[in-house]
Amino acid sequence: MKKTLTLLAVVLATAATSFAGEAVSSKKVVVAPVQDNLFRAGEVQLDVFVAGAAGRFNGKNANGLGGGLGLSYFFTRYFGIGVDDTLGGLSSARGKVFDNLQGNLIARYPIESWHLAPYAIAGGGATWGNNKAQGNGNVGGGLEYRINRAVGLFVDSRYIYGNKGLNESLSRAGVRFVF
Repeated sequence: MKKTLTLLAVVLATAATSFAGEAVSSKKVVVAPVQDNLFRAGEVQLDVFVAGAAGRFNGKNANGLGGGLGLSYFFTRYFGIGVDDTLGGLSSARGKVFDNLQGNLIARYPIESWHLAPYAIAGGGATWGNNKAQGNGNVGGGLEYRINRAVGLFVDSRYIYGNKGLNESLSRAGVRFVF
């Protein structure tokens, strides 16, 4: 009986060490946190901004201040589409307003370490003001500073042109909410 118990104890001791797991090392393992990209594919952005327009529309000065809203969607980190509407008062005509609705293609180049993304825009839309409306095209660029993944600040400017004397710039500065 003593031989059987001794044999059983040796077998259990051997089996216990085989299930003990891995050897423990005195070296510390450092795990670097995964960096979340501030600028991502699939972003939906809501812009709230102030704007200033300067130039000519239908042969008249079309300078004014206002504000607006924009909505953008980025297919990739680098390319997206957007639409924005700017509404403001014309300084040359008391009580008159301008409205500028634009659809754009957007190309950006994120620099994650600086939280910046310079971008270029090109598109078209329509401008209303001085009791006239006109289709137009636009080209421009801007810069976005991303505070975190959900909020950014931006500034941009675009040249708006048309064939009926539309020749103006529209500059915007605002807050961008990212979803």
